[in-house]
Amino acid sequence: MKIFKSTLLTFLVLVSLLNSHQLIDIKKANPTIIIDLRYATTQNFTGKKIYTKNICYVQQDIVPLLDSIQKELNQQGLGLKIWDAYRPKEAQQAFWDIVHDEHYVSHPTKGRRVHLRGVAIDVTLIDLKTGKELLMPTEFDNFSLKAHANSLTGINQEAINNRKKLQHIMIKHGFKPVTTEWWHFDKINWQKYPILDIKFEELD
Repeated sequence: MKIFKSTLLTFLVLVSLLNSHQLIDIKKANPTIIIDLRYATTQNFTGKKIYTKNICYVQQDIVPLLDSIQKELNQQGLGLKIWDAYRPKEAQQAFWDIVHDEHYVSHPTKGRRVHLRGVAIDVTLIDLKTGKELLMPTEFDNFSLKAHANSLTGINQEAINNRKKLQHIMIKHGFKPVTTEWWHFDKINWQKYPILDIKFEELD
C-alpha cells in the first residue's frame, strides 16, 4: 500500500508539472497586436470551429518578444496579425485526424508539438493604415510547396520581399522559421517548455 501511495503521489506531481504553465492572453500584453484566431472560426482548412474561445495564448516568455517586434514594426507602418499560438491537445488530435502528414501537422502524442507548448506562432504582417495583410506567397494553412519558407517557384517578388521582412524581424527577436510554412515560427529553445494538455475553458 505504501508503495502504491508513493507511486500515485509521484504520478500526480508529474502531471502537475506537465500541466503547469504561464500562458498569457496576447491582447492583455499588447492590445495593438491583431488576433485573427482562425481555428475559433470556420475559416480554416477543417471548415469547422475547433477552438471554444477566441483568445490567443502564449507562454509568458514570448510576450516581451512579440511586444518588441510589434513596436519595431509600428515604426515602419506595419504590425502583426496572429492566426494561431497555444493549441490544446484535443485540437491537435482533430487536425491530425484530417492531415496525417508531420510536415504540416504534428502528431498529437509524439514529436515536436510546439503549439501544445505555447511557444509557436502563426503570424503575418499588416499595413497599419489599411489594416490589410501584406501580400505573401500563399494564404494561411496552404499545404503546397509555395507555402515553404524558402520557396521561389511561382511567387512574385513582392510576396518574396514581404516574407523575407517577416522572417528577418522574427529571427531578430528570438524565433526560428520552419521549412514547410512561411507563417510558422518557433521560439528558440522551444524544447525546454513542457507539452501542455490544458483546454481553453481552463484558462482565464
